[in-house]
Amino acid sequence: MDLRDLAYRLYERRLEASLVGTAIPKHVGVMCDGNRRWARMAGLTDVSKGHRKGADKIFELLQWCKETGVEVVTLWLLSTDNLSRPGEELAPLLKIIENTVTGLVDEGWRVNPMGALDLLPGDMTRTLKDAAETTAHNPGLLVNVAVCYGGRREIADAVRSLLHEHASRGTTIEELAEILDVEHIAEHLYTAGQPDPDLVIRTSGEQRLGGFLLWQSTHSEFYFCDAYWPAFRKVDFLRALRSYAERNRRFGA
Repeated sequence: MDLRDLAYRLYERRLEASLVGTAIPKHVGVMCDGNRRWARMAGLTDVSKGHRKGADKIFELLQWCKETGVEVVTLWLLSTDNLSRPGEELAPLLKIIENTVTGLVDEGWRVNPMGALDLLPGDMTRTLKDAAETTAHNPGLLVNVAVCYGGRREIADAVRSLLHEHASRGTTIEELAEILDVEHIAEHLYTAGQPDPDLVIRTSGEQRLGGFLLWQSTHSEFYFCDAYWPAFRKVDFLRALRSYAERNRRFGA
């Protein structure tokens, strides 16, 4: 181990020590951004290599979350807008995501794919839905995999589901309008029954949410990291947790 690696390990341990006894977020959302830019910075003409490197990083992140006591992780891997990318880029990306989900199943994580899954190729949709069924009763960390996801789309889907549910009961629009509140909609979100994210991390230096967990992130704390996702390190994650622990969460009060 050279001096640089030694210094990194010592700093990592110091960060870990600083978190002892502090508030750890139960639910962490991560916008895994910067795969393509990382690939180009590395001189790679095939950006799918950046996506593969980013996929590998997911497994590292989940171990860090498990070690620190995080209970739910939501990973935004593909937006609905991403479906408009050129086919020569989109097809390898979809395969990488599908293989990643299969790997999460093999490792025993509890996987909850969420998004407009039916817009994906049929085989991939089946793989994602099978992953949810296969791992539904696995203990430990819950991994929400946001694929073909958009925050506005999620809310629209929630309202649509709510309307269908009440229509099946014979509820009229007028009756529904009288009783409808935010909790009714929340019960139909992709993350229904889960705690809202305490902390949302976005990599690559971008400082916007782009619709990620649009409804759920009302009271979330945000942490923006300059590192591209494939280069995201454990110290970056621990810094995000330290930043979260230092904040005074007032929930609008």
